[in-house]
Amino acid sequence: MRVANLNSHNNTTVKKIVNNGGKNMEHIVKILPNQVKDMSLAPLGRHKIDIAEKEMPGLMSLRKQHTGTKPLKGFRLTGSLHMTKETAILIETLKDLGADVRWASCNIFSTQDEAAAAIAETGTPVYAWKGETLEEYWDCTLQALTFDGNLGPNLLVDDGGDATLLIHKGYELENHFNEHGDYPEITTTNPEELVIEKLIRKVHKLNGNHWHNIVPDIIGVSEETTTGVARLVQMEQDNELLFAAFNVNDSATKSKFDNLYGCRESLVDGIKRATEVMMAGKTVVVCGYGDVGKGCAQSMKSYGCKVIVTEIDPICALQAAMEGYEVRTLESVLGKGHLFVTTTGNKDIITLEDIRKMRDQAIVCNIGHFDNEIQVDALNDSDAKREQIKPQYDRYTFPDGKQIFLLAEGRLVNLGCATGHASFVMSTSFANQVLAQLFLAKEKPEVKLYNLPKELDEEVARLHLEHLDADLTILTKDQADYIGVDPKGPFKKDEYRY
Repeated sequence: MRVANLNSHNNTTVKKIVNNGGKNMEHIVKILPNQVKDMSLAPLGRHKIDIAEKEMPGLMSLRKQHTGTKPLKGFRLTGSLHMTKETAILIETLKDLGADVRWASCNIFSTQDEAAAAIAETGTPVYAWKGETLEEYWDCTLQALTFDGNLGPNLLVDDGGDATLLIHKGYELENHFNEHGDYPEITTTNPEELVIEKLIRKVHKLNGNHWHNIVPDIIGVSEETTTGVARLVQMEQDNELLFAAFNVNDSATKSKFDNLYGCRESLVDGIKRATEVMMAGKTVVVCGYGDVGKGCAQSMKSYGCKVIVTEIDPICALQAAMEGYEVRTLESVLGKGHLFVTTTGNKDIITLEDIRKMRDQAIVCNIGHFDNEIQVDALNDSDAKREQIKPQYDRYTFPDGKQIFLLAEGRLVNLGCATGHASFVMSTSFANQVLAQLFLAKEKPEVKLYNLPKELDEEVARLHLEHLDADLTILTKDQADYIGVDPKGPFKKDEYRY
């Protein structure tokens, strides 16, 4: 079994490691040891981490297997991924494998402050707390990307692609300035995009070649989620990808487990912690029926809800219909739904005008990676009066008296209003992340997009079976020959979809 056999999508040049740090680089940030909410939470965080380790057999197995050889020793690694107790175990695994790690969260509401404090207490630089502003969030990302000596990372673990985006946006700005002698006009009105544009200009004024200095050091990134992978695919198609990228999301042991089974349990956890509402009998509209939407629909159905699905893809729509769900357009059910959940990874799924047409006391939430699935900015700028019931639980009252509840300000409801997916299912995702990092560090591959080979995907699954007291049937040599596979696998072709 060789990690080097990873599948790729393109052919370009081999990435070389160059050390570009040193005297000619202006410091772009004041290096801080950490930024967390409350260090006194560290003991609680350590208790939770210790308990969660027992629920993450795949990740702990890889730690035990590789800790003696330290295959990541000498590599600087930046993480931009929800700072939870499960992520803490990923961080400590990467450290045990030798990496020099710096970390930020990938969402302003998803950090578990006790987990962040526990990691900071070990001396690992972590920059994350629940309730960051957008400016603080991107400053934290920049801190995580900046090592002593003003060096950048060699390796990236990304979730949603924000760390990757910041590097590419900064690099693009430097190219524009070097060619034209000034900055491009800022045309966006999106608040978060404005923060990014201001930040990369601030960095440029401190060091006009910062991103060009650090990019040659970057071997590659492993990307956790659907939206981040979509960004990488677009970059590759546009020939703009600056370093190798590993598609963790499309591994079966990620998308078919984290996205489906994780959401099946964590969606309702977030909704009920925020609202304490009874689910049984309610009409729930699930926008999207991919792996995330499937898990959400199953969850709502199990609580006795009447589930309606909206879909653009005829295959997914047919799947939903054959599972017994109503398949309708959103416009036709705005007045029926008690709860609306967006799961698509697209933008403007629920508009301000849609919200105006919903029934009184409807609950609106999102479980896709970014907050633009719901037009939250338009809602905040509208004639509706906003009241915070408690953090990440807001009530909007329109002039006619109608009230709508919005969870987690339109960001990930399962992480904003609860603690995200359970540890066991995150073990499958994060085992893939470790395998991707080992591949990148060992092979220093060409600049293109890679997928996990089937044999490693199966190995990740195999590592988790014993924990669930599951016994695997073994093919005889004669049976394996009959269907044309090795008795040890892989058992399916790459195009098999599970």
